[in-house]
Amino acid sequence: MGFGLINFEFKKWKSSIDWKLLILLLLFLNVKLVIKIPAIVFVYLLDPNLKFGFRLKNSRLPLFYPLIAGIAGLGFFFNQAYQNPAYLLVFFTGLVFWMLCLLAIHQVKRSIELQEPAIIHRTLCLFFVINALFSILNLTFIIGETGTINPYLYQGHYQKYFMGTGDYIKGITFDTSTTNAILNAIGVLYFLSKKNYLMLLTCMFVLLLTASNFVNIILLLILAMLFIFKSTRNQKSTIVICVLMLAVFMFRVSPQNNKYVSENFKQLFTKAKTRPGINPKTVMLPIAQRPDSALDLEERKEKTAILFLDSLNKIELLAESKKPAQQIPAHLLKDEEGRILLPKDDINSPSFQSIKVPLPAQQPIIRFITENSAFLPLSTQKERALKLPGKVISLSQSFNFLRQNPIKLILGNGMGNFSSKLAFRTTKLGIAGSYPGPRYIHSDFMQNHLDLYLLFFSQQSGYHSLTNNPFSVYDELLLEYGVIGLLAFLIYYVGYFVKHHRKLSYGIPILLLLLSIFFVDYWYEQLSVVIVFELILLLDIKESTLKMIERTEHE
Repeated sequence: MGFGLINFEFKKWKSSIDWKLLILLLLFLNVKLVIKIPAIVFVYLLDPNLKFGFRLKNSRLPLFYPLIAGIAGLGFFFNQAYQNPAYLLVFFTGLVFWMLCLLAIHQVKRSIELQEPAIIHRTLCLFFVINALFSILNLTFIIGETGTINPYLYQGHYQKYFMGTGDYIKGITFDTSTTNAILNAIGVLYFLSKKNYLMLLTCMFVLLLTASNFVNIILLLILAMLFIFKSTRNQKSTIVICVLMLAVFMFRVSPQNNKYVSENFKQLFTKAKTRPGINPKTVMLPIAQRPDSALDLEERKEKTAILFLDSLNKIELLAESKKPAQQIPAHLLKDEEGRILLPKDDINSPSFQSIKVPLPAQQPIIRFITENSAFLPLSTQKERALKLPGKVISLSQSFNFLRQNPIKLILGNGMGNFSSKLAFRTTKLGIAGSYPGPRYIHSDFMQNHLDLYLLFFSQQSGYHSLTNNPFSVYDELLLEYGVIGLLAFLIYYVGYFVKHHRKLSYGIPILLLLLSIFFVDYWYEQLSVVIVFELILLLDIKESTLKMIERTEHE
C-alpha cells in the first residue's frame, strides 16, 4: 500500500514537469558551445521532429531565421567574399549559429504545443529555483574566500571582488553575470504577472546579486510602466518592495555601484572640462597623486585636505612607534579596558588596491595592438582622452562607415565582417570564444569596432563595462546584413510577436525587455537568453488563445 502510494506520487511528480524542456534550458544556456550542441542533439534524439512549418502567412515559427541565413548568402556573393578561402569557414560557422537558434526555438515551440501551460509554468519555476541555488552557491564561495559577509564592500585581494562581486554571480549558465541578470529580470516580470510573489522576490534577489546596473535600470523603467498602467493592488505593492530591495542594495550593500552609476551619467550628459597640456592618464589617479596643474580650485582644496589628514596619521603612527615596547606588546593589542583587539586589515596595503597593470588575459590583446599599430588608430593613441562611452563611439563608427560606403546599406558588409560575436571569435584573441580555423579579420572590422574594443579592454578593469563595448544586435544586423537584414528582423521577428499584441499580456513587458537588451550584446550568437524570451512569449500567446477559446465556448 505504501509502495503503491510512493509510486503514484513519483509518477505524478514526473508528469508535472516537462523534463525535455528543462534539460534544453539547463544545457543550451550553458556558456560552453561544446555543451550547447550536444544538448540540441540530445533533445532531437528524444523528439526527432523537423517540421518547422514556415509559411508567408501565419507561419508556425518566425520567418526571420531562414531569411537572415538567406540574406547572409546573398551578401556572400554580392560582396564577392567567396574569393577569400579563409572566409569560407567563417561564413559556414555563422550559418551554424543561426541554425542552432532555429533548432532551439523549434523545440521550445514543440513543448508549448504538446504540454499544458501549467506544466510549462512549473518547469520554469524549477529552472529559476536551480539557477537561484547556483547563484547563492557562487556568493557562498566568495564569502568563504574573502572571509566577510558582504564581499561587495571588501577591498582585499587587490579588489578582485568589491564593486565587481556581481561579475562572479553567474548562476547555472556559468556565462557572464549580465546573462544571469537578464534571466532573472525575465523571471521578475513573468512571476509578477503570474502573481507568484515568492518566485518574483527570489528572482529579484538574484538579480541584485549580479549588480547589473544596466538591467536594473531597464527593469525599473518597465516596472514603473506596469505600476502606472497595468497592475493590481498586490502587484503594485510587490513592485514597491522590489524598488526598496534595489535601494537597500545600492545604498547599503554596494554603495560604490551607486556612485559608479552617478559618475557614468555625469560623464554621459556633462561636457567634460579639459585643460591643455594635461596627460589624460592623470585623471585616473587619486587626487592626492595628481599634480596641481591638473586640478581645478575645488580639487586642489580636496588634495590639501587629504594630504593634511595623511600627515596627521603619519605623525600619530610615528609617535606610536616610539613608545616603549612594554606599553604595547608586539604580539597583541588592547583597548583602554585591557580587552584584546583583533588587528584590522590595512586598507592602504597593496592587496587592498586595484591592480593597475594589465592582467595576463590582456597580454594577447596588448601584443596584438603593438604588432598592428598601423591599422589601429584608436587603441594605439594611449594618451587620448575619450570623452564619450565606447557604446556611443561605436554608433558613430557605424554611421561613418555607412556614410562612406552607401552601397553597404543594402546587404551589409558580410557576416563576421564588421560587428558580431563571430567577427570577434575569428580574431583568435579569446574575446568571444574559440575559433577552429586560421585567424580572419576584415579590415573594416579592425579599424572600427575591434579597434574600439581593444582601446578600452587593454586598460585596467574600470574600463571593462557594457557602456564601453561595441556589442549590439542592431549594429550587427545593420552593418553585416544591411537594411534588408534589419527589416527582416523588425517584420518577421518582432512582427511575429507584435501581431499577437491583443493576445499578449505579460508578453508585452517581456518583449520590451528583449528589445532593450539587444543594445548591449550579440544575443542571438550568444545562444542563451533569447530562447527563454521566446519560450515565455510563445507561452503567453498559447495561454491567451486558450482563454479566448474558452470565452467563445461559454458565449
